[in-house]
Amino acid sequence: MTLAPNIPIEVERTASIKPLLEQQLRDSHYQIVAITTTDQQHANSGVGYLFDHNDVAAHLGQQNGADFIIVGRLHKPSFLFAYLMVHLIEVKTGRLIGNYVTEAKGPQRKMTAKAVESLRVKINLTLQKRPD
Repeated sequence: MTLAPNIPIEVERTASIKPLLEQQLRDSHYQIVAITTTDQQHANSGVGYLFDHNDVAAHLGQQNGADFIIVGRLHKPSFLFAYLMVHLIEVKTGRLIGNYVTEAKGPQRKMTAKAVESLRVKINLTLQKRPD
């Protein structure tokens, strides 16, 4: 969500968030389950739908053999900062177990990477507190 969509540098930066988070989670020894764009589009009834409907996101994760699913949203109200918003959903129960918001200030890739690292730390803390 942004007031100025389709700016090439912002599209590129936005596209970098998912691979950055996936790599950070792999580095933390989590297995990433790939969900195809087609499957995501079938589950998503509109912009922000999966973010707002944990049950539908959990079903998507279940269809793909995941234990947890992460659904993200980028809110960019200004060229000066953006909010990376992430829901961590337990697939088995469909419960939201993590609701994270991290601010990325400035347009630099370095700041985006720091915001993604902050998300990884928050996700790790939530999952480490879970009973096995």
